[in-house]
Amino acid sequence: MDEFSPPSVGSLPKLSARRLLLLGGIALIVAGMLFGDFFAVFVLHQNAARVGTDLAAASHAALQGDEAAVTMHFTNVGSFLENRGTKVDAHVHAIEFGYLALLLAVVTPWIAFSEKSKRTIAWICLTGSVSLPVGVFLIHYIGLAHSPLQAIGWASIFADAGGSAVLLATLMYLFGLSKYFRNRHTAAAPDPLLQLRTTAGNRLLAGGLALILLGFAHGAFYAASDLYRHEAQDHLLLSGMLTASISGNNSALDRALTNYGMLQGDKAVKIAAHAHLIEFGMLAMILSIFQPYVRFSEKWTRRWVSILLAGSLILPVCVLFELRFGLLAGGLADFGGILVIVALIAMWIGIARYIGDLDSRSDVTS
Repeated sequence: MDEFSPPSVGSLPKLSARRLLLLGGIALIVAGMLFGDFFAVFVLHQNAARVGTDLAAASHAALQGDEAAVTMHFTNVGSFLENRGTKVDAHVHAIEFGYLALLLAVVTPWIAFSEKSKRTIAWICLTGSVSLPVGVFLIHYIGLAHSPLQAIGWASIFADAGGSAVLLATLMYLFGLSKYFRNRHTAAAPDPLLQLRTTAGNRLLAGGLALILLGFAHGAFYAASDLYRHEAQDHLLLSGMLTASISGNNSALDRALTNYGMLQGDKAVKIAAHAHLIEFGMLAMILSIFQPYVRFSEKWTRRWVSILLAGSLILPVCVLFELRFGLLAGGLADFGGILVIVALIAMWIGIARYIGDLDSRSDVTS
């Protein structure tokens, strides 16, 4: 690797590793959220209904001793679950790789490589971050067609290659970070960006911390009030389904299937609300660091921060009430997601517009 140089004041040159990771990370999160919203509206609920219908049909076919029908319905369930699973994985991986890119952007000044080397590693990371979710998404549609391997298709190979690229880039950044701290002859080079405090950044930091605390509190409440009850109901309903199948009681089987579906839905919305609160809180806290690079007026920067925090609260709260209020809560949750997406796009544009006015400052203060 070439010689390492410490960061300049407020430095964010065009096509620098930090700018690439910052813009690429936000873009990945936006893409993952857009795909997630589209998937939730047009695929998720319909897919869940089909899974429930086929499971009920398979149970009744088992009561009647129709082995062929049972096999057919479980094959359908497997296909629906694979369709859902690959889309959920693509959505989650895109967002999580976006978080990784933002975190790498934070530590970039302390990577003991040249800027050219860091930029190359950043491109490797972002390329893999796109390849893996795209490959995972295609698994359901491509399967094993024309694959040179018996159990792994081209889409899986493409996804694995992307994951390997991200792993390689992360390990190289970790090596550069350890190299920096092992070099006793290198004076500590503080990142001036971390010393810059703006009103928008402070609001994001405080709002993100509040979201994380709220997420932890909700998770603790769920664990104390619902977790063990859900586990007991899970066992009870599965036992009821087995008993109804053995006794041939169709009405009892239908009730058990309906109650089991409601139980799984209750668990899903509470876990999703808990996870989204913490994830959005982490996003807000990371983005608070980079607010000095958002090239808008202070008034508009504060507005985008407020929109981001509002959407980050609306989405998990409305997800939590989806079972009680149905489509109304689901629509409001999607609206919250749109608010977060719009705010992220605005911040992406603001950072892309940054022309280096902080780079000329030599009197950075907190």
